[in-house]
Amino acid sequence: MNSNEKSKDTGKSVWPRTRAVRRMLIWLAWLVTLLALFYAEEDWRGWHAWNQYRQQLEAAGAQLDYSAFIPKSVPDDQNFAATPVVESWFALSTNKNSTDRFINQWQDNFAQALGRVSTTKEKIDRHFMDLVAWEMAFGAIQSGQTNSNQEFESGKLDPTSRAAAAPAVLEGLKTNEMVLAELRDASRRPYSRYPVVYDLDNPWGILLPHLGNAKKACQRLQLKACAELAIGRSDEALADVKLSLYLADSVKTEPFLISYLVRLACVQLAMQPVWEGLAEHAWSDAQLQELETCFQQYDFVADLKRPLGAEQAAGILTVELTRKNGIHYWNDISNSESTTPSGHRIANLIDLLVASGWYHQEEFNYCRMFHMLLGTNLDPAKKQISPKQVESNKGEFGRVLGSPGFSRVIHHRLIAALLLPALGRVPMKAAIAQTAVDEAVLACALERCRLANGQFPETLEALVPRFISELPNDVISGEPYKYHLTNDGQFVLYSVGWNEKDDGGVPGKTLFDEKEGDWVWQVPVK
Repeated sequence: MNSNEKSKDTGKSVWPRTRAVRRMLIWLAWLVTLLALFYAEEDWRGWHAWNQYRQQLEAAGAQLDYSAFIPKSVPDDQNFAATPVVESWFALSTNKNSTDRFINQWQDNFAQALGRVSTTKEKIDRHFMDLVAWEMAFGAIQSGQTNSNQEFESGKLDPTSRAAAAPAVLEGLKTNEMVLAELRDASRRPYSRYPVVYDLDNPWGILLPHLGNAKKACQRLQLKACAELAIGRSDEALADVKLSLYLADSVKTEPFLISYLVRLACVQLAMQPVWEGLAEHAWSDAQLQELETCFQQYDFVADLKRPLGAEQAAGILTVELTRKNGIHYWNDISNSESTTPSGHRIANLIDLLVASGWYHQEEFNYCRMFHMLLGTNLDPAKKQISPKQVESNKGEFGRVLGSPGFSRVIHHRLIAALLLPALGRVPMKAAIAQTAVDEAVLACALERCRLANGQFPETLEALVPRFISELPNDVISGEPYKYHLTNDGQFVLYSVGWNEKDDGGVPGKTLFDEKEGDWVWQVPVK
């Protein structure tokens, strides 16, 4: 074969390969272009949807910057939380070996006795505190009995039995005297700003040790006030109730939804001795006026706006932090050390594949579904909550959220699925707490009327204006609370409850049943 023939043969073999490479490069260029267009379109679409919706929210007055919810500091000499007992709560949360004098403040007789006193009736109806059972529990602890499974329940709720048991109960609570005395002294200060570290790089990891400690103090104050009432020490009982309410309100300015819920719980703990004092006619007119004023200040419907707003802002911040730091941010904020090197590589790969617009889609869907769940069932202006709307919103939210799985990924609803479902019950908890304080206000006014006239009035309207300036309306129906006298000279006072049906003052299976019955301020049968 001559040289010309060789060159021709080589040319024939090289040309197809060159053409194939060129074809592959063209297809690759098209693919890269398509991917670039796809990501550009996804980025623009996500940014546009979120930016437009965000502007609508802000125009309606929504605050979407989480840092704006951080309470301003106050001078230490005016700050309830700038006291040794409160500061110890935070010191112990970060230093378990602290030698602070308050280190064992809740490792007391009450904590040991609490699990031994039967509370099976606690949520069924209102009843007197079983002081005899508490006396037995404290006695068992004092005598060194170690059978922690033994549960005490006396059934002796008559005034004589409770009065006889009260001194031993108060003696059992003396281990708390120092802590409660310091809290009482600090409660004279006008403001409360706990030393919470607002870590904006990890909003879900902010430590809140004061919430549990405040509730523990209220639990002890509840028992103490009930024991004091049983032996006629109503002035001391009133002071303990007011301290409980102060502790509840000490977290009012915090942006956390859990702080709001703990506040509701503390207020309802204070309700027990108030109810017992009313049931036994133990409060004087002056004391009743104080209690009435205390409970009239509460508007839990309006107060819910701030923590819900902060919850929405925290969700937005979470998406932004994930977008900036990558998927492994979730592992970092959980302090998890379980992620393997391959797990990190997968996370890095996901970060490469995720379009920034998808994060904006997460923000858009999170806020959209937030308002779907919570935006239309509260009416702060009327101090009203619609159970029908709450349940309808929960149903619609569940349908839009869909089943767990890949659909939540492709529809950008991961953050909504993670953060929102637990919020569906919050409006009902707010309605329960508002009903409780409204009924307490009315019960105090009714008792004042009885003290002045020797009997309860025929109608609630007769209380105005001498015993109450204005009648509260039922947070559920928006109408006046239901009231009528009974044949024995007592009364029935109630809200129509979560079923929005007037059941004639007949309660459901629990005190605030969410399926049936009315929410009743129960008067014990004599």
